[in-house]
Amino acid sequence: MRAIKKIKRIIEKNPQEKAAQIFSKLITCLAEESEFSLKELYELNANEFDLAIEVLEEWRLDRFYMGKAKVFDVAQQALEMGSPAK
Repeated sequence: MRAIKKIKRIIEKNPQEKAAQIFSKLITCLAEESEFSLKELYELNANEFDLAIEVLEEWRLDRFYMGKAKVFDVAQQALEMGSPAK
């Protein structure tokens, strides 16, 4: 199971728990591309901290693939524009 789904379950299970609040803030900051204090991650226990790191890794990888898809779309458009009219 992906880390993001694990965090979703933690938040849904007890949204007012400290870890759920930290995870909620982390996800919100990632989505909004705003600042997040790494100090808050140290308030998590070891397993929760590892899960937060997994989310960061998944988020980065997903952004890479989104960027890759955008480049592919632009490349396809350029090829279509450069091909001779039929």
